[in-house]
Amino acid sequence: MKNWPRVAFFSDSYHGVDGVATTCRNVVDAARRQGLPFLAVHAGETTRKLRDGSLEILELDRGPVALNLDKYLKFDLLFVRHYEHVLETVRKFRADVVHITGPGDVGITGARVAYALKLPLVASWHTNLHTFAGRRLSKMASLLPDAQRRALTDTTERYVLQACVRFYKIARVVMAPNREDVNFLHYQTKKPVFPMRRGINTELFSPTKRDVTDRTFRIGFVGRLCPEKNVRFLAQIERTLCEEGFRNYRFLIVGDGTERSWLERNLQRADFTGELHGELLARAYANMDLFAFPSETDTYGNVISEALASGTPVVVTSKGGPKYQVQPGITGFVAADEKDFVAKVKFLMTNSEQHARSREACRTWAEGRSWNCVLDDLLEAYQASFSTQVASYATPALAAN
Repeated sequence: MKNWPRVAFFSDSYHGVDGVATTCRNVVDAARRQGLPFLAVHAGETTRKLRDGSLEILELDRGPVALNLDKYLKFDLLFVRHYEHVLETVRKFRADVVHITGPGDVGITGARVAYALKLPLVASWHTNLHTFAGRRLSKMASLLPDAQRRALTDTTERYVLQACVRFYKIARVVMAPNREDVNFLHYQTKKPVFPMRRGINTELFSPTKRDVTDRTFRIGFVGRLCPEKNVRFLAQIERTLCEEGFRNYRFLIVGDGTERSWLERNLQRADFTGELHGELLARAYANMDLFAFPSETDTYGNVISEALASGTPVVVTSKGGPKYQVQPGITGFVAADEKDFVAKVKFLMTNSEQHARSREACRTWAEGRSWNCVLDDLLEAYQASFSTQVASYATPALAAN
């Protein structure tokens, strides 16, 4: 790729199953396939260096003094012990730009390295940490009166957001996954904000992987079973369907997390697979007839792309980034509220011709959306970060989809 700089890419989440980790792995793999000079820095089981052609990888262990933020994500309070090693690795790599993906232990290290080596810093926004914090705190404070719980979660969200914005302000250029976040971050940070699209592996995720032959209508969900995904709403969908006489359906729940036991107790017509990967995951998507994604906190939702590539229509909420991937009435629906969400599910369950057209449209949408496309977005942001006039740049993506 012409004019590609030497990039040091710091990702806080890499080996997990969440959308951030999936995105980071695919970015690194796209750079490797293109033969681009790329240094990937992230946490792993042990500290080690790897090389694959033009790709260099530095994995850093997280020690026993680490906070468990999620199943695959920790914050090592003593991660600073790696700083000198990372600094020397980036220096020897002769990086032109540092790219961080969040305010975790790896991202903070990357920001320090960029400052020490006087390199331009690009920061991509992947997670609405403030809303995640609010949802989790709300669950933990469930015994408090509603008014007190809302006040506590609102205050927490506000302070976490302020902290995140301060962190992102240190970057020369910011990247975001959807139009809503591009506008929001440009307003909050006063920095140029560029889009960072996502790709999809249409060979792995495909309608051809479908192998069920019964007439059961399967409503699917794939993701972490945690409060911020709003997965308890799936039980509300089931209650409404049962009350209105729907019988020939089942939920197919792929994933694991703290909400799984609650869902197993409260969903009567559901199959739980746990986490799936590769061909097993692709088959699960293809066997779904509808993908229900009630999250209100996701900034993009890679699982939406995977479902669409599998020929599975989707229903999403009007909050967050997933709605930008849906063509309403064509590949699925964006629900205005909870009542509308259930109505859209029922519509696709009872309108076979519309459902068939949507399945075809989903696959058409996904075809040609290669992960290589994100490299074009990265190059634009990296080149902007080199300009001494970067502060005066107009944000180019304010009208982007």
